[in-house]
Amino acid sequence: MQRFREAARHFWVEWLRPLAVIALVLGSFRSAVADWNDVPTGSMRPTVLEGERVFVNRVAYDLKVPFTTLRIAQWADPSRGDIVVCYSPHDGRRLLKRVVGVPGDRIEMKDNRLIVNGIAAHYQDTTLRDGDTTILHETVDRRGHLVEVAGDSSAGATFGPVVVPPERYLVMGDNRDNSFDSRFFGFVPRSEILGRATRIVASVDPERSFRPRFERFFKPLL
Repeated sequence: MQRFREAARHFWVEWLRPLAVIALVLGSFRSAVADWNDVPTGSMRPTVLEGERVFVNRVAYDLKVPFTTLRIAQWADPSRGDIVVCYSPHDGRRLLKRVVGVPGDRIEMKDNRLIVNGIAAHYQDTTLRDGDTTILHETVDRRGHLVEVAGDSSAGATFGPVVVPPERYLVMGDNRDNSFDSRFFGFVPRSEILGRATRIVASVDPERSFRPRFERFFKPLL
């Protein structure tokens, strides 16, 4: 019994304790400083595709206590057009979405055309197509990005108008007809926004035996 206790203590001191410390340090770093988010769905197409992993800057807006949403310090707020990782108010899952409305904004959509504070977004057609969907270049306040739309008859094609309350944000997917977002679950509290997604780290195609899409590796997110 004594030899067993000594062996167990040696195993803990020499192996388990160092590994536990390393895991705690790495986990804290991921939770509070830099993280990644895997994308299982196409709700952010064409900006982010299924099977991609994106880099998340956890200190883009604030510093939180590791493994919590408690803020230690804050130096910025999400801006309209940022791609963020947040917790869903519906079921608590982590989501990758674009900030469409910040506190005080008046947001509405008519036939998949976004209107912010009474000013309609500018849309430019592209030569890109994805099956039956159309890919447009949407510009709001001089910030532009691609969106994917299938038509004007989807459940979220016409929405609002709504005014974004204080400490709340309105988020949407760039795949406007295939995204469960603020049009359905409401505003996202500021405290539930975990960080800003800035770059695609890696990309594989689930429909082609997870073949790498090397051309999308390290692509910045706009």
